Amino acid sequence: MRSPCPSRCELKGIRAWLLLFVVCLVLSGATAFPLVHELHWTEDLLRSLSVPEHLPALMDWIERVRQGTDVADEQYPFLLYGTDWLAFGHLVIAVAFYGPYRDTVRNIWVVEFAMIACAGIVPLALICGPLRGIPFWRSVIDMSLGVFGVIPLYVVRRKIKRREAPTSPVPLAMAT
Repeated sequence: MRSPCPSRCELKGIRAWLLLFVVCLVLSGATAFPLVHELHWTEDLLRSLSVPEHLPALMDWIERVRQGTDVADEQYPFLLYGTDWLAFGHLVIAVAFYGPYRDTVRNIWVVEFAMIACAGIVPLALICGPLRGIPFWRSVIDMSLGVFGVIPLYVVRRKIKRREAPTSPVPLAMAT
């Protein structure tokens, strides 16, 4: 008698990868809410680690972004409402992954949609980054999120495709 573990173990593996992706998505979104405070903490941390001496361009960028968010927070707080919506979008997308967690084969489209979204990060960063005056190294970091994000999704999709494949050949008469 064949052990049911391969199917159960594979499902556990799929769910573990999905949970990893969802946790990263939620953390990424949640960090957009306290943006002003995070930039102050980041600047303080980088100064305590002597980053200005070793990576002055990074420190200059962090200071510039922090100053910009301080001005926006003080004089134009409605601009930061956009980052609240960014965070909300991440959280809503994370909820969509309950579908593939519950029924992997039927909801594979959620995984494929997310893979397309990850691929879309690259042209967005390459086009909008220069238009907004974002340093190229920062755009590379943004693009890496799409590249690294697609890895667990690719693993999940491959495992789901393996689950949906028929275990025995369908007779020709039944296929028509």
